[in-house]
Amino acid sequence: MAKQTRRGLLKNAATAAGAALIAQQASAQTGQIVKKDATGRPPTPFPFTTVVSYGNLLFVSGIGCRIAGTIEEETKWVLDEIEKNLVAAGSSLDKVLKVNVFLEDIKEFDRMNAVYKTRRWGSVFPARNTVQPAALPAGDHGLAVDCIAYV
Repeated sequence: MAKQTRRGLLKNAATAAGAALIAQQASAQTGQIVKKDATGRPPTPFPFTTVVSYGNLLFVSGIGCRIAGTIEEETKWVLDEIEKNLVAAGSSLDKVLKVNVFLEDIKEFDRMNAVYKTRRWGSVFPARNTVQPAALPAGDHGLAVDCIAYV
């Protein structure tokens, strides 16, 4: 067996300790974090859940506008629905970290944004993407919004 240097022994011990710590953290997380439906509603026939929690994070699926109106009215309606889902899951708009806005017509960005920025997002606005998709699902008008928040 080859003789090891003190440096080699310390390096091997540090590597082993780091691996053990990572394994311990992973096993602790596995026991605590569970993916679950955060809506408290019965399952729907659709292949998705409106709000899924994972640890203290909430993932709110895209909510499209179900009323026809101006982009301001549609934006208000969708953000009201997002807020209802967050509150039902134990969170709020000021705990939103990330937002994706899907605008039917990107030329309406400024008008949508005028309504968006009036909401109580907390002291820091969430990170946000705004894009114009090729199309929104049938029955959706103007825009759809999804987000990630915490509890």
